[in-house]
Amino acid sequence: MAAKGSIPEIDLHDFPNQSSKLIAACEEWGCFRLLNHHDVLPATLMSEMKAVVTSLFDLPVDIKRRNLHVITGSGYVAPTTANPLHETLGLYDMASRSDVDDFCSQLGASLHQRKTIIRYVEAVLELFVRIRKKLVEALGMKSENIGIENWPCQFRLNKYHFITPEDVGSIGVGTHTDSGFLTILQDDDGVGGLEVMNKSGDFIPVDPWPNTVIVNLGDMATVWSNGRFCNVKHRVRCRETKMRLSIASFLLGPPGTVEPLPELVDDDHPRMFVPITFQDYRNLRFSKNIHTGETLELLYTQKNK
Repeated sequence: MAAKGSIPEIDLHDFPNQSSKLIAACEEWGCFRLLNHHDVLPATLMSEMKAVVTSLFDLPVDIKRRNLHVITGSGYVAPTTANPLHETLGLYDMASRSDVDDFCSQLGASLHQRKTIIRYVEAVLELFVRIRKKLVEALGMKSENIGIENWPCQFRLNKYHFITPEDVGSIGVGTHTDSGFLTILQDDDGVGGLEVMNKSGDFIPVDPWPNTVIVNLGDMATVWSNGRFCNVKHRVRCRETKMRLSIASFLLGPPGTVEPLPELVDDDHPRMFVPITFQDYRNLRFSKNIHTGETLELLYTQKNK
């Protein structure tokens, strides 16, 4: 059982019984821990993928630098003076098989590593479909297309160099919201550090729980739900002197515009946001240098201002 004050738990195999709990988690927290997803994303595959990620980060820096950016932050990011504890590898669209193949080739992945990455990507994409379907059904929507065809899905591998006593308390990744729709995070199963903000503005530690994943709702989910769902603020902070790994997959948004579902707009709940594409919204976040969700205020309709 989870500790008091920790994030909600959603059992993927207990729907529709979990539907009201899912909606409450999205409204009150903007995140939840997903249990019993192993028919889609097995524990063995999660373990194999973590081993692959470990080996990729062990590559020489000159090889890791071959992991090129498609958009800012989508490729290799080395530790910097400003952020010496965080290192990432990634690719812009894990839904594109050619992009996945390019990522593997850039890093000289072995056949086993390549097969593991492909299996993992396919499992996570299926899990995105399952979660989105549960959200749509829990909202009582009948006509909404639950598919994610042509939705870009960013893939990011994270390594936190929490290795000295002086690192304890330091920030690995600062407070932010995710700009996309949904995030599936395979967090480190042995080293804590993830913290999410509750509605009171307090950071709540998310303790390791092997063989589960964390699901975060991002800014696009807030627009889509007409402000009903939270976009959870979160960060990573060093809690102990141990190297830390995580695997994050981001369902960014549809290729067209995102706007509130018509079924969630009425006289009591007027339209909160103007339509916008994910790319335009991402550009807006970067141009304003605001990464904690407040950029959404720039999308308010005149009635909502």
